[in-house]
Amino acid sequence: MRLINARTLELKDFFEPIPKYTILSHTWGDEEVTFQEFTHDIDKLKVAQKEGFKKIVDCLNQTLRDGYEYCWVDTCCIDKSSSAELSEAINSMFKWYKDSERCYILLSDITVPVGGATRKLLENSRWFTRGWTLQELLAPSHRIFFDKDWIIIGKMCRESSGNFPWRYPQVRDSERELANNISYIANIPTEALYSLVSMEEYHISMKMSWAARRTTTRAEDMAYCLLGLFDISMPLLYGEGGQKAFIRLQEEILK
Repeated sequence: MRLINARTLELKDFFEPIPKYTILSHTWGDEEVTFQEFTHDIDKLKVAQKEGFKKIVDCLNQTLRDGYEYCWVDTCCIDKSSSAELSEAINSMFKWYKDSERCYILLSDITVPVGGATRKLLENSRWFTRGWTLQELLAPSHRIFFDKDWIIIGKMCRESSGNFPWRYPQVRDSERELANNISYIANIPTEALYSLVSMEEYHISMKMSWAARRTTTRAEDMAYCLLGLFDISMPLLYGEGGQKAFIRLQEEILK
């Protein structure tokens, strides 16, 4: 697993044991910073001016505020020019989000008003329409939601009582209200959001329904983004088309 040092902005590869880390969940924009740009062009003014670079820096600053040294951001931590690395990353993605100390969920297209984030405001975010963000919602234990300016909307934590250190006094929404809103928007039971019931207990058709209104840029990714949800691994074959990828997914599920 490749992580960013939040202090030095250096990328480092880790095997077991992997240090504690935070992780970013977001939707891609037009100015994301790739692995190649981050490793070779980080000092260049052009890269530093990209909106995607600012997003990474903001995420690293939040990581440091929360007391952690390392962070994972998909745009620059995966070398997508390597098909082998991309395949390994996608098959490991659910676990990486599950094992994170904090998942920062950035709703980059909304601004929270003084009164707090309403359900109507939240459901307008593109984040709830993307295929990849489904597992990023379900896998982590500690999820912190932010608006476009990194103002905290609220948190959802499986250790949601006194065991969880209250690091976010500026949270405007109660966790229960936020969880109910997320459950309604995503069409996912709150029990699933908090893993009160094992994912294996939910019927295949129900888990498929959670992804039904979501989309991905590449057709095959609508199958690949569900691998972790069904706890399976399979080779990625970009170019096979969405239908064939989904058939292979179904075959793996039924094995």
